[in-house]
Amino acid sequence: MMLENPQTHVDFDAIGAYQRYKLMASLIVPRPIALVTTVNAQGVVNAAPFSMFAMLGEDPPLVMISINRLQDGALKDTAANVLESREFVVHMADEAIAAQMHDCGTTLPPDQSELDLVGFTAIPSTGVAPPRIAEAPIAFECRLWETIETESRYIFLGRILHLHAREGLVDTDLWRVNLQDYFPVGRFGASFYTRTRDRFALQGEARETAIDRI
Repeated sequence: MMLENPQTHVDFDAIGAYQRYKLMASLIVPRPIALVTTVNAQGVVNAAPFSMFAMLGEDPPLVMISINRLQDGALKDTAANVLESREFVVHMADEAIAAQMHDCGTTLPPDQSELDLVGFTAIPSTGVAPPRIAEAPIAFECRLWETIETESRYIFLGRILHLHAREGLVDTDLWRVNLQDYFPVGRFGASFYTRTRDRFALQGEARETAIDRI
């Protein structure tokens, strides 16, 4: 006897980009958030959050951020700055700075900095021009590795040059993160975010590599 399993089917070729975005952004969750700082030719620091963000690999150490074009086809400040300078800093946002991270999404003129708007503190990076955000628990200094351009987006692959972590968060003797002190937030569709405090472990026979167990 065949069990009934009714499902909703959507042909992505039969719907528009807006509908595809709404479905994908609400179903592919939770997503980590990259709070990205860049600097323009005039030295103004831009800070903006992006949840189309992922780790791509460790050798080389690559991260990806995907930035949509504006309705008139113009570039967001972050995309324009990355294309110009080829440098950016990715910060992880935790509960303590979630509200400020969200407010960095406010649209400002290119000559105004979101850091000033939300009260973040800029501190010098080690190997790139864009500064780091002192209040963020994690910062990855990145140099542009590759750019992928689509009709609607710029997708930037960045190679991590340096990591900066809040004191006590990373143990560089054991190469472990003290997860009991790390509470990043994720995007959960629309204007919703999610915490990462509800954690559980699974035991099984699945094989893991040494690096997967970190």
